[in-house]
Amino acid sequence: MSDTQSDGGDCTEHRTAVTEAEVEALVRGICFKTGPPRILGVELEWLVHSLELPQLPVTPERLAAAHATVRALPLSSALTVEPGGQLELSSPPAASLMECVDTVSADLDAVRAVLAEDGLGLAGIGHDPWHAPRRFLHEPRYDAMETCLDRTGPAGRHMMCASASVQVCVDAGQEEPGPLGHARRWWLAHQLGAVLVAAFANSPLLGRRPTGWRSTRQLTWMEIGAGRAGGPSLDGEPRAAWARHVLDSPVMCVRRDTGPWEVPERLTFREWTRSGAPRPPTRADLDYHLTTLFPPVRPRGHLELRMIDAQPGEDGWLVPLAVTAALFDDPGAAETAYRAVKPLAERAGNLPAPHNPLWMAAARDGLADRELREAAGICFAAALEALPRLGATARVVDTVAAYRDRYIARGRCPADDLLDRLPELLDGPPAADPPRSGPARGTRTARGRKDIRT
Repeated sequence: MSDTQSDGGDCTEHRTAVTEAEVEALVRGICFKTGPPRILGVELEWLVHSLELPQLPVTPERLAAAHATVRALPLSSALTVEPGGQLELSSPPAASLMECVDTVSADLDAVRAVLAEDGLGLAGIGHDPWHAPRRFLHEPRYDAMETCLDRTGPAGRHMMCASASVQVCVDAGQEEPGPLGHARRWWLAHQLGAVLVAAFANSPLLGRRPTGWRSTRQLTWMEIGAGRAGGPSLDGEPRAAWARHVLDSPVMCVRRDTGPWEVPERLTFREWTRSGAPRPPTRADLDYHLTTLFPPVRPRGHLELRMIDAQPGEDGWLVPLAVTAALFDDPGAAETAYRAVKPLAERAGNLPAPHNPLWMAAARDGLADRELREAAGICFAAALEALPRLGATARVVDTVAAYRDRYIARGRCPADDLLDRLPELLDGPPAADPPRSGPARGTRTARGRKDIRT
């Protein structure tokens, strides 16, 4: 969701058709760029709410005015608006953890200050607990996305319009094997990802009702389906596995210079290159296709870790950023994390994330799961030891330590705080457009999860 590319202006570029073999070669070349880990980034999505009465939806007119005010700020981070009106700040690539922290902290202070003047604030929560999904942006990209995702149920609208996350971006890693090698980091991201889901789960409510999941946001991604929001198999070499996944994933839309975009059914990119219908795909179509795949770990030259719920508090986002950076970029912490999560891989089995038992347990149970709690404890200890080596200030180290003491050591996550505060959160007038039924009333599937119902 962080890729807000042009909605058709680039359709006329790279008109030469690409073959299946060319697509595979391009994907292999552009999605894993190896070298010593040195660049870090973070993308922060936020729900925008009324400071006085967050239970009431913010009107589209008020949201539009707020977005215009924020856009006028001289920010270092890229500012984008998500389909439901959420704000996203995407940091520029940073050469160190503290450079990233300082840049984003300054931008957030500026954004919060101008929003507060209009009585608005940023809510750090993975899924809106009060309001039904309501699309704010009406553009060809999002019209096509909604049409496509609606075919698998309402979860797509929840993802588009009512969710928010912390996405940490780390380098792909070195070509050579070892703790910082790209193959190890690719594997670690998918196993450690479940620990990050559990440790930072922060979305237990939908339509004012508990869903039975600590991370309802992660549930929505699972419900969207493996073709759109799943990862590839971890068997084999990462570049080859990702290239196969890209070719065999469904095409979301065929863009047009004018008019609505076509939304084909059951057309993979591989089939598109072979059939050439409704028109031959181009390099620009491939670039766009890559932005319509939402696996929990997305290779974009670097690795984009997309599984973390938005976090509460002004500095809550610091914790997943700092912990992830330490566990990936400090060799000692990376080795400790690898050993801590290796036993968890058996629970994942041969199923890719997030559609496997390990990831489902992380989203449903959080750190109430004993094995995930133990792994999280080891990983947080390793991160705290490594952070000073990465140049982290006392503020960052203390913030991570406080989170460890409040949540990890007690087998809790922010979702548990929200559930404890349920009467307080539900106090006030009802939402103007509540869901017709919450997932607590959904039918239970064979895998034991509840469907999202609107």
